[in-house]
Amino acid sequence: MPITRFYKLYLSPNRKYVKSLKNLLGFVPGNLSLYRLAFRHKSVAQNVKKGVKNSNERLEFLGDAVLGSVVAEVLFKLYPFEDEGFLTELRSKIVNRGNLNQLARKLGFEQLIQYDNRMVNSTRQGSLLGDAFEALIGAIYLDKGYDFTKNFLLSHIIKPHIDIHKLEQTETNFKSKLIEWCQRHGKDITFELIENQDGESNKLFTVQASVDGEIMGQGKEFNKKNAEKLAAEKACEALSI
Repeated sequence: MPITRFYKLYLSPNRKYVKSLKNLLGFVPGNLSLYRLAFRHKSVAQNVKKGVKNSNERLEFLGDAVLGSVVAEVLFKLYPFEDEGFLTELRSKIVNRGNLNQLARKLGFEQLIQYDNRMVNSTRQGSLLGDAFEALIGAIYLDKGYDFTKNFLLSHIIKPHIDIHKLEQTETNFKSKLIEWCQRHGKDITFELIENQDGESNKLFTVQASVDGEIMGQGKEFNKKNAEKLAAEKACEALSI
C-alpha cells in the first residue's frame, strides 16, 4: 500500500471520513476538500466572494456535464441505429433527478450530506441527494480526471445499478405530468421559445417552462420537442412533482 494512502486511511486526523468515502466509493480520495464540498448544501455554506457560497452548486454544474457526457457515449455505442431524439430521451430518463435521488439513497449518501433542516423544507429535500450525486461526480473529475471518473461511473454506477433496457420501456412524459399537475391545481403553464445565449448554435432550441408566470425550468436541445421535455423535467424537479 502506498505511504500516502496508508497515512490517509490509518494515521490522518481525517481517517474516519476517508474510510467512509472509501467504503462508499471504492477508492481513497486525493483532494479531500473537494468531497467535503460535494456534500455541502448551500443552506450550511458561507459566502466566499460576491455572493458565491462554498456549497456544492458549482460542482453539481460540472458533474451534470460529465455524467451527461459519459451516459451519452454509453447510449451512442449501445444503440447504433437509433436517432438523436431516442438517445436524448433515454439519457434524460437515466440522469433525471428522481433516478439520481434513488441512486444516491441506495449508495448511502444521506449519512454524508450536510444541510440545515431548518432552512430546507420537506418538499426541497427531495433534490438534496440528486444534487449531491452530481456534485460528487464533479469532485471525482477534478480529483482524478475524466478517464477515472468515466470508469467509476461505468463500473460502480451504470452497470450494477442502472437497467438501461428497462428504462427504455419506461414512459416518463414530464410534459404531460406537468400539465396535468397544473390543471389539478388551477395553475397556468406555458412553454416559451427564447433566444439563445451568445456563442450558442443557431440550430439549438432553448425553451423555458413557466407556471403562473414564474420560470420553473429550462431546456436546450437541437429539437424543439426535446427542449420542451427537458424544460418540463426541470420544472417537475423544482415543483417536486
